[in-house]
Amino acid sequence: MNTVVDSNIKINKVFFRDEKVFFDLEDGREIGAPLKWYPKLLNASEKERLNFSISPSGYGVHWKELDEDLSAYGMLHYNQELNTQSR
Repeated sequence: MNTVVDSNIKINKVFFRDEKVFFDLEDGREIGAPLKWYPKLLNASEKERLNFSISPSGYGVHWKELDEDLSAYGMLHYNQELNTQSR
């Protein structure tokens, strides 16, 4: 079975709970991911985490202070096991 995923998923709300970041989506879904997947958010203060803006288009979230950007599409397709980062 093939599932079509809309890359234009709009974010209505961003919130944090239980060491996770969540997006409430325009289509009624709520999606979330562990903060440990996003070290800049994990290591940020609560004040820094709450200082974000949802893009005018509604497709992404930006934390200017933290230089971090997330999208609903990216969160839906992100696979921590396949993601590697060189240090």
